[in-house]
Amino acid sequence: MKLQTVAAMDVGSNAIRCLISDVTGLSPDKSVKKNAYLRIPVRLGADVFTSGRISDARQHMFMEAMTAFVHLMRAYDVDHYRICATSAMRDAANGPELINSVGRATGLEISIISGVEEAEILFEANVFSGWVDSDETALYVDVGGGSTEIIAVRNNTLLEAQSFQVGTLRMLAKVVAPEEWLRLDAHLARMAEIYRPRQIIASGGNINKAAKLLDKKEGKATSRAELQALYEDLRSLPYAERMARYRLNEYRADVIVPALEIFLTVAARSGAGRFVIPKVGLVDGIIRHMCFHGGADQSRRPPAPSFRDIP
Repeated sequence: MKLQTVAAMDVGSNAIRCLISDVTGLSPDKSVKKNAYLRIPVRLGADVFTSGRISDARQHMFMEAMTAFVHLMRAYDVDHYRICATSAMRDAANGPELINSVGRATGLEISIISGVEEAEILFEANVFSGWVDSDETALYVDVGGGSTEIIAVRNNTLLEAQSFQVGTLRMLAKVVAPEEWLRLDAHLARMAEIYRPRQIIASGGNINKAAKLLDKKEGKATSRAELQALYEDLRSLPYAERMARYRLNEYRADVIVPALEIFLTVAARSGAGRFVIPKVGLVDGIIRHMCFHGGADQSRRPPAPSFRDIP
C-alpha cells in the first residue's frame, strides 16, 4: 500500500533535476520506488561563473521550470517536496532575489545548501551497501557543473566530506581558482595517505553517460584505464564530431570531457584504481533523507492548487 508520494528537485549549475517517488510500507520495512524523473538543461552556472549573476533569459527559463514542477507535483498528487539549490545559486549575486520571485509566483520554497550539506545529502543516497567491503574505505565523488564533492566512507559510515569549487562549467570558463586546485590536491594526498582507497563511487550525469558509452551495467566496476581511454578519445574529437560519433546532445558533449578529467585526477591522486557508477545523485539523497533520516521537517507540502499567479 502506498504511504505517500514525495518529490525532490536539485537546482544544479548545469541542469535542474526532478525526481518523484512513491513510498510504501512502514518503518523498518519502508521502501521507495521511482515514479518519474525529469532533467531540464537550464545552465545557471554558465552565467554565474563568468558574470556573477543569473541573466534575465535564464531567470525566465528557471521560472518556467519551477512552474512546470508545480504542475507535475499536482499531476502526481505529491504529499511532500524539497528543493535544494547548489553551487551556481550559492554564488549568484541575484540568487536570493530570484528565489524570492519564484516563491511569490509559485509558492515554492527553495533551500540554498552549502557544499558540505550537499555532500552529506549525497551520502544519504545509500549507494555503498553491497559495493564496498566493510573493512574498505571508498571515496564517493560527485562532479557537477560548479563543484565537486568528495566523501570518505567505510562500513556505511561517513568519515568526512569536503566540497571544492571545481566543476565542469567552471573549467570550461577557465575560472577555477589556482588555490582551489591546490586545496583539492592536498586533500587527495591526505586521503591517499590515511585511507588508501581502492575504488571511487562516482556520481553525476557525465559519469553516468560515460558508463553507458562503455556499455557498463549499473554497479559493474570500470577500471581507471578504461575511463582514461574514453577520455582521451573524447578530448581528441572536435565538438561536432564528438556529438555525432558518441550521440551526445549539445548539453553533454562539452561538459563530459572536463568531468572525466576531474574523476581521473581524483583517482590518480588518491590511488584508486577502479570506479563503481551506481547512477544516483542528489535527488536520490534528498528523497531518502526525507523518508528515512529525519528530513521530513525540512520538506514542504506542495502549493495549494491555485493557478492565478502561474502562467
